[in-house]
Amino acid sequence: QVQLVESGGGLVQPGGSLTLSCTVSGSRFNQKVVAWYRQAPHDERELIATLTINGLADYKSSVKGRFAATRDNAKNTTYLQMNNLKSGDTALYYCNFLPNAGTWGPGTQVTVSS
Repeated sequence: QVQLVESGGGLVQPGGSLTLSCTVSGSRFNQKVVAWYRQAPHDERELIATLTINGLADYKSSVKGRFAATRDNAKNTTYLQMNNLKSGDTALYYCNFLPNAGTWGPGTQVTVSS
């Protein structure tokens, strides 16, 4: 049974930074592409970053240059460093795999507001 637990969200002012973490259990983490998703109010969940097994990252254009995803396979954990946050980044953030595991964690809320 895959379990995903995200943490690190919070309220931050525009231009600020946050680092999210996600720890995964019950899956062969080091053999899968890791992905970060987010869902803003009234919107569909969207894919914003992917990480290959070796840590090569790709990003949705709206976060490219501001977000950096990394992974620690020894800890079954992935991180999302978010810089220069904007109000449009306000969302519930999730980690999962690509394709997703069929189950989701609770997410962690990021609110960007002055």
